[in-house]
Amino acid sequence: MVNLRRLDLNLLVTLDVLLAELNVTRAAERLHISQPAVSVHLAKLREVLEDPLLLPGPRGMRPTARAESLREPLREALESLTRAVAPAAPFEPANADLTWRITATDYTESTIVLPLMQQLRAHAPKTRLAVYDLVPSRLSRQAEQGNIDIVFHTTENAPDGLRRKALFTERYVLVGRRGHPKLKRRPTLKQFCELDHSIVSQDGGGFHASTDDALAAMGLSRRVVFSVPHFLFLRAALASTDLVAMAPERLVRDDPALQLMAPPIDLPGFEISMYWHERVHRDPAHRWLREAIVSVV
Repeated sequence: MVNLRRLDLNLLVTLDVLLAELNVTRAAERLHISQPAVSVHLAKLREVLEDPLLLPGPRGMRPTARAESLREPLREALESLTRAVAPAAPFEPANADLTWRITATDYTESTIVLPLMQQLRAHAPKTRLAVYDLVPSRLSRQAEQGNIDIVFHTTENAPDGLRRKALFTERYVLVGRRGHPKLKRRPTLKQFCELDHSIVSQDGGGFHASTDDALAAMGLSRRVVFSVPHFLFLRAALASTDLVAMAPERLVRDDPALQLMAPPIDLPGFEISMYWHERVHRDPAHRWLREAIVSVV
């Protein structure tokens, strides 16, 4: 067995050129090194491979049987290695045939993934997009193992160990159905508290949210009568009842069945970011996907 630790890549490149030229001088010219340096390489190759490899001939050198047997496999191996370490080819979305995997909540599905899908169908029609439920405890490991490409998450309580780019800052608005009898004008704080409110409780069944914390700090409370696990169900409920909600503006601003207004209480918004693992940071296809996401938001 040949000890590969003694056989560095430069020696193999020299052997490949020597087998092509069968002449030390011409090999040195092609390699842009001195003739003595080529001779030193050849001596090391002979020692490691335990074969003279090239013998003096009437017009230069002639390869031994061992050298002849190495010629094609060595050429193929060096070509494969060259392709492997070559810079990645530019990404061509129109011809790309791959699957991207994204984790998102129903809120980011509506505000980011849906417009992104329109962009992909227009510019990368052969690609596929898979959307998975967002499970915060699994995100870092899923990204590290290559099971997901992009994560959409609030910047607060973000997954560890991932690269991040902020996408937008969201604000809350007061929302009810168009023509709601108690939303003909912006309600006072007292009127706001007397409305029938609905909330999204992603943990399930909760009737308390950040709005209630803000009201409690002023010694006030509101009536929360409806709790749902998803934003899209909340939007449907608002359109068909006299319930109101404090909802993210991007989720409701284009719904003709709803009207929205600034609430009579100052409530902090939140920032949405996208996250990805270092392993795909420089990949041309992944970079194109990230740029496409930025363009749609």
